[in-house]
Amino acid sequence: MGLIVKGKWVDKWYDTESSDGEFIRQESQFRSLISNVPGSRYKPEAGRYHLYVSLACPWAHRTLIFRELKQLQNIISVSVVEPQMLDKGWTFPAQGEDLYQLKHLFEVYLKADKHYQGRVTVPVLWDKKTQSIVNNESSEIIRIFNSAFNELTGNNADYYPQDLRPEIDTVNERIYNDINNGVYRAGFAANQESYEKAYTALFSSLDWLEERLAVHRYLSGKKITEADWRLFTTLIRFDAVYHGHFKCNRQKLSEFKHISAYLRELYQVPGIKGTINFEHIKTHYYNSHTMINPTGIVPLGPDLDFEAQHLRDLL
Repeated sequence: MGLIVKGKWVDKWYDTESSDGEFIRQESQFRSLISNVPGSRYKPEAGRYHLYVSLACPWAHRTLIFRELKQLQNIISVSVVEPQMLDKGWTFPAQGEDLYQLKHLFEVYLKADKHYQGRVTVPVLWDKKTQSIVNNESSEIIRIFNSAFNELTGNNADYYPQDLRPEIDTVNERIYNDINNGVYRAGFAANQESYEKAYTALFSSLDWLEERLAVHRYLSGKKITEADWRLFTTLIRFDAVYHGHFKCNRQKLSEFKHISAYLRELYQVPGIKGTINFEHIKTHYYNSHTMINPTGIVPLGPDLDFEAQHLRDLL
């Protein structure tokens, strides 16, 4: 992780750390929406917007999934950073990113606002017309993708339906605190007590999830919603990275009967496999987090099979 302070890059791994050693994630700062409502600065237009992502980052992965599910590939272009996070943070390939040939993501933030100070994170939803950042909060970007461009694509699939929103929001809150962010709270804990607190909450919620998926096909019943995809990007990385690298090792997800079947089903949804790059994922975590893995050695395993039969149709 890194910050921009007074127009300059500052290398810093932790978003912030509390006095008792707990990892605390800071909030995103760009929070605009795309809408046709009168007065909106950002209108839904084909070719106007650009997405900056890392294939390693679970938060950015959400946006790639929704871009795929909502058939936005020809509406919103994408630039991908390199897997390693180096001394200047997220870095683009040698030729630079696709719009301005910038070399580092922090330069995108400064192009949007030369006075910007704060975290430099993916994903970033960029507006080519105003040359500014629309939004850098993944949970809001996926909701933009869920509905803002429906008239352009004709894709009206709704992953945040009105009748399920209270339940989705409740599930999202627990999953974010204990699982999505929980693996980071365990992995980046600065002392034993903070690690054990995060570890206990994580596996308590995974046990809850296993029980829930024993009787529900998806998190909110019989329909895939945003809650499932928000969870998926953490689950798909769990056995490859979080189990070992972040010391979340009570058991692997492959050892949970219902979670593992659920994970395989989501993986097999058309288009999802193409959003996953395990080489990027493992290289980023093991090679970039030198405070956790000083040698930078990237493990060859584990061998993971998400193509196997899942039998979720029985629920």
